[in-house]
Amino acid sequence: ARCQCKLAPRERRNCGYPGISAAECRKAGCCFNASVPGIPWCFAPKPRRVRKVCPNDSYARINCGFPGITAKDCERKGCCFRAHPAGVPWCFYHRVVEE
Repeated sequence: ARCQCKLAPRERRNCGYPGISAAECRKAGCCFNASVPGIPWCFAPKPRRVRKVCPNDSYARINCGFPGITAKDCERKGCCFRAHPAGVPWCFYHRVVEE
């Protein structure tokens, strides 16, 4: 993502070789910016920031448990637990969203 390439020049970690083209740099999954001489032009992007959330849409739930699982057992498995509504999994996996 473009925002992952917004790094101060002093924060750039080299990701290429001398003379690498912008196309080759991007093909390697790196960022390219040749505007500041003397620092890496091909550099590693910032890591993606993600977090786990329990989906609000009850029909988007993916089952993580079994009928009758307790909230404590579900959470021990690292999953979400909501004992409502009927007819959908009450123990279900988190969704990973990018921040």
